[in-house]
Amino acid sequence: MNFFAACPKSLEELLASELLALGAETVKQTIAGVHFTGADNLGYRACLWSRLASRILLPLLRIEEADNDSLYREALAFPWEDHIDAAGTLAIDGHGSNESLRHSQYAAQRLKDAICDRLRSAQQRRPDIDTQQPDVRVHLLVRGAIAQISLDLSGAALHQRGYRQGANSAPLKENLAVGLLLRAGWPEVAAAGGALVDPFCGSGSILIEGASMAADLAPGLQRPYFGFIGWRGFDAAAWRTLLAEAQRRADAGRQTEPPRYFGFDHDASSIKTARANALAAGLGNLIEFRQQAVTALTPPAGFASGLVLANPPYGERMGDPQLLADTYREFGNALHPAFAGWKAAFITSAAELARATGLRSSKSFQFFNGALECRLYAFEPGSERAEWRAFDPDRPYSEAAQGLKNRLLKNRKHLDARLQREAITCYRVYDADLPDYAAAIDVYEGGWLHIQEYAAPKDIPEATARRRFNELLRVAGDVFALPRERIAEKTRLKRGRAVQYQRQDEQGQFLVVHESGLRFRVNLFDYLDTGLFLDHRPLRHRVRALAAGKRFLNLFCYTGSVTVYAVAGGATSTVSVDLSFTYLDWLEANLVLNDLASPAQRLVQGDAVRFIQNDPGQYDLIYVDPPTFSNSKRADDFDVQRDHVQLIKDCAAHLATGGLILFSNNNRRFKLDHEALAGLVIRDISKQTLPFDFARDARIHHCFEIRHPQT
Repeated sequence: MNFFAACPKSLEELLASELLALGAETVKQTIAGVHFTGADNLGYRACLWSRLASRILLPLLRIEEADNDSLYREALAFPWEDHIDAAGTLAIDGHGSNESLRHSQYAAQRLKDAICDRLRSAQQRRPDIDTQQPDVRVHLLVRGAIAQISLDLSGAALHQRGYRQGANSAPLKENLAVGLLLRAGWPEVAAAGGALVDPFCGSGSILIEGASMAADLAPGLQRPYFGFIGWRGFDAAAWRTLLAEAQRRADAGRQTEPPRYFGFDHDASSIKTARANALAAGLGNLIEFRQQAVTALTPPAGFASGLVLANPPYGERMGDPQLLADTYREFGNALHPAFAGWKAAFITSAAELARATGLRSSKSFQFFNGALECRLYAFEPGSERAEWRAFDPDRPYSEAAQGLKNRLLKNRKHLDARLQREAITCYRVYDADLPDYAAAIDVYEGGWLHIQEYAAPKDIPEATARRRFNELLRVAGDVFALPRERIAEKTRLKRGRAVQYQRQDEQGQFLVVHESGLRFRVNLFDYLDTGLFLDHRPLRHRVRALAAGKRFLNLFCYTGSVTVYAVAGGATSTVSVDLSFTYLDWLEANLVLNDLASPAQRLVQGDAVRFIQNDPGQYDLIYVDPPTFSNSKRADDFDVQRDHVQLIKDCAAHLATGGLILFSNNNRRFKLDHEALAGLVIRDISKQTLPFDFARDARIHHCFEIRHPQT
């Protein structure tokens, strides 16, 4: 039987090993999950015993060319009566979209209609909808042309073990806690009789999960609800057998597991919550919780070895960078050398905080705490300490860093009056002005910085480049009085074309910013670019001024900010083309955000080059802003220098009488082939479209007005 186990990104390898241990015959890792096969009851066993999975899915139906009609048609033909009792309740979880199924909620609605119509025909009634705890939960995933429909055997996220009575302000999900324990080596430490200590225990997840692992408690044993119990294919006898086995193992484990778990936190309410959670998990007699500052941390009496595993504060809600650095330094001081002979590990999202411990890590592992990218640093407390390099505002700047600070302050003062006069809230304040600090710094509305580090020359040692970038982060944070978590950092490496524009992160954190009376969603963390090209601000204004009464085409539309300007300027219709579903969804959200969405705004998912070659339409205003290059698997390779002539000619063939093409690109070495385009009237407007905050770099983009000759 085929199954799929979903999990947080970064746990795939651990989950694959766990599933093999549970009896899976084959496993295949993918992003945020594992495909696996096994006996019919393996799905139940995985729901009961997997400490790492988020959900266990049973694939039922795969639609190869999914659109509005085929989704309904093929789902209607599927024998849902074999799986769902029409007298019960149903929920549909929809994820993803494509050109036809534009919204995940719409796709879920079409699937629900098909299932209900099928059951009404087969059983003369339809199920009720219960989104919270349905008898059967169906999972729909649309990716490109393919729709995968599965039964959610788990019913609710498996990290919800059933013991949590409460949580602190930044709880650690239970399956992530297990991932940290496995990477930190807890199974080996536990087998050797070592203790487990968490000096920042919060609501107790790490200790409860660690004790549960050592005591052989099935993580799903206390869950009152699973999605397969209301499934018509449910084998109750097999489930009772699995439950009885798990209960016997739990009873034995609780009797034999020693009390070797110690949790500390400075916050009294967190300790109270942790105790309640441990009691609810049936582990209250094994774990000692005590209110205590990290400075008082010492090895528990009677244990010469063990594991210290910590999730220190590092998120946005956790306060001042200096206080955080002090906390990490105190943590490192408490561990070294008092915990010599122990293993230790901690997770954080900030490398400078990790360095503040003064502990030299032996290895590190990437994790995602929700959407926040973090690293688990593992080390031996008794080993040699690293040089302490905490983020310390009182530590003097180097001469070069002080020069950088002076330059940033000067730039801010120079820009400030015009920014206020023109109500500009997102702008560039620095762009490699000083050779030692090769980066661009953009300010975003609401107190955010977006810092893009340029690749250092080959003759600059990596350690030097890293030190300079860390200095830049510190100086920028000081000048703008922002904590580290409000600074998004990107590194523009000299990469192969296949990876230069791939997703950077998975935070999913969107901000709304204002520009010229319009609103736009931006994402500073997840992509190389943020969703709003700041250097195109004057171009967007030009489009709005030209758009009234025009049929507007936006090729390579990205997140559609130019389309929003065109609609706001009075365009009678717009067509926006991009290969990315993500960007088209983003465009749609921008239109909705500005109350500009309507049937007159057409969004097309596809290759922009092929579209303009085959589209029969005529347009009065065409905006073309292609990438420097693209080698997507879903489109032909594109190189703007090589292919711009044919692209412009194809656009000109669709240009209405008196129409205008605005052609832009950001290839610094771009040269327009005027000779090959001699039949068109071309005007270089690059200088006129350069924003004042980008004036230091005249090559940031190239822009041309292109028309047919007057007849």
